Amino acid sequence: MAGSGQAGTLSERLVARVESLDLEGRGVVRHEGKIAFVEGALPGERIVWERVRQGRSFDQGRVVRIAAPSSARVTPRCAHFGLQRGACGGCSMQHLDVRSQAAIKQRALEDALWHLGRVRPDRILRPVHGVAWGYRHRARLSVRYVARKGSVLVGFHERASSFVADMSECHVLAGAVGLLLLPLRAMINSLALRQRLPQIEVAVVRQGGDLRTVLVFRILDALPAADRDLLRRFGQEYNVAIWVQPGGPASAAPIGPEAQIRLSLSLPEFGVTLSFAPTDFTQVNHAINEILVRRAVDLLQVGGGDRVLDLFCGMGNFTLPLATRAAAVVGIEGHAGQIERARAAAIANGHADRVRFQVADLSGWSSSQWEELHRQEGGIGRVLLDPPREGALAVARALAQTALRPQRIVYVSCNPATLARDCAVLVHEGGWTLAAAGIVNMFPHTSHVESMALLTE
Repeated sequence: MAGSGQAGTLSERLVARVESLDLEGRGVVRHEGKIAFVEGALPGERIVWERVRQGRSFDQGRVVRIAAPSSARVTPRCAHFGLQRGACGGCSMQHLDVRSQAAIKQRALEDALWHLGRVRPDRILRPVHGVAWGYRHRARLSVRYVARKGSVLVGFHERASSFVADMSECHVLAGAVGLLLLPLRAMINSLALRQRLPQIEVAVVRQGGDLRTVLVFRILDALPAADRDLLRRFGQEYNVAIWVQPGGPASAAPIGPEAQIRLSLSLPEFGVTLSFAPTDFTQVNHAINEILVRRAVDLLQVGGGDRVLDLFCGMGNFTLPLATRAAAVVGIEGHAGQIERARAAAIANGHADRVRFQVADLSGWSSSQWEELHRQEGGIGRVLLDPPREGALAVARALAQTALRPQRIVYVSCNPATLARDCAVLVHEGGWTLAAAGIVNMFPHTSHVESMALLTE
């Protein structure tokens, strides 16, 4: 049935020119003054489409036929990518040339900054690109035993669904993991615990010239001895380290001595190596992370006399590289386990004398806390922010409300909306200039937008 003020039915075929792409990889079209988001359509294309869902403010649709395709349209590499029911939802842009993906993400960032924050950068940073395939060193695979099929599925969720996609391979996972989905399914299907194993954490690291893989099996019951033997044999056959996690992340442990493996993230330009556990948060794309850190340090223009504050510092991904250039760095993070890793890394890398870490909840940070820290450190002229998707609103307000101002702020973001909100506070209330902004294509073929902004006095 047609909604109020909207003619036609859900099965009606409509013709449109695609205006842009939204952050879910859907084409944006207009029909009779109303916006619709159309799966499978690309900007500039002329399409025939039909509605699949009708709402008051916007509709959703799918492509029936592409009358005039975009020059940026490419053939998806993965057989599991698509619009059909059951298609993998891990990627949303495989049908779009990877350079065009970055351009669209850049436009999404600029649109968010202007429409949500009413700010425009003085300079657009050149998009950061990397390899398009086999880039994903971290992932969480879902596991689902399907009783009616009598089999197990292992992979990402289906597009716009909570079901697990029926996948045989994945082209974005690093190393050999993308080719192990079918062997994993067969092995898990033979476990007694197959219905009590909801997910697998994947961590891939480079050791010398080789890639090593750790698979962490989340289990909800005690692991039977026979299952343990099957997991160990799988690890030996496919040369992967098998861990099990019976409780929280800290409970993850190797299944045997052969699965002991040292995981580390290298930042060779700074001579820094960060050790981590397979359940720790680290950047998904290690090669792009190197460029991201280099750009952040360069934008901050850190000199030998500078004192730097790294907020939401995690295990020291930015803190320790900054310590190679600055007089002193303070890293603050709300997760105590991450701070423990950061402190150990500072000692291991020989920077403990220039770095100190604090555990603090930054969601409630105040200007008085900033001012106290500023005085304790003898003045802080550089600040780096790398918050979660929720952003750093309390920090932005704290900095905007004080006269003790850092000269340069670099804000690394995984959410353009919260970046725009927080930049608006820093610019309109704090008086900083949004000097530069740009995207980092950390997740090719997905709608994820990683970005960076520079604010100056």
